Amino acid sequence: MAGSKRMSQEEKRKTILDIYHKSKEVFTEKEICALATKAGVNSGTVADINNALVDDGLVDKEKIGGSNYFWSFPGKKDRELQIAHENTLAEIEKAKERVAESQSKLADAKRGREDDDGDRAKKLARKVELEKEKIAKTAELEKLKENDPQALADLEKEVKFVKEAAHRWTDNIFQCKTYLTKKKGMSSQDANRLLQITSDFDYPE
Repeated sequence: MAGSKRMSQEEKRKTILDIYHKSKEVFTEKEICALATKAGVNSGTVADINNALVDDGLVDKEKIGGSNYFWSFPGKKDRELQIAHENTLAEIEKAKERVAESQSKLADAKRGREDDDGDRAKKLARKVELEKEKIAKTAELEKLKENDPQALADLEKEVKFVKEAAHRWTDNIFQCKTYLTKKKGMSSQDANRLLQITSDFDYPE
């Protein structure tokens, strides 16, 4: 007897789709409800399930006059899957192009880095040395403030020299960063990362 077996939601959907696919005809809502009920689908759920199939793109719906007409052909889902597959392949190709473009930019950035013949690392190391030397000289200056005026004057000159040298090396680092951002098109953050400096990198005080 129709309706004697309790169907799951998925079974109901499949039953209704089978009606469309086997008949390959167009039905009114009343007709599909009658056929689905006869096939064992609870009559109170046919309309909702049919509308859900429409929302999922598995059943087509067209209003003509005062009535709604429904149909679904077996090849519809296959065609939708094919289109989805083609769209996915197109997205993959676009992603490959973006990856290739990024790799090209990275290669350009690396070439710029190689052009300095290792000067970047040398400049950074020298800057660290100068900053340490400045700290040591400043500490020594503090100890000698009340001692020999000439020694104090000489030490002040040394501190000034060290500070100016540190500024020059800092300028060199900034020139490297400017080259990477303006000539190589890198972002400020990427340039900082490549130069191994932070956003608060500045002249030593």
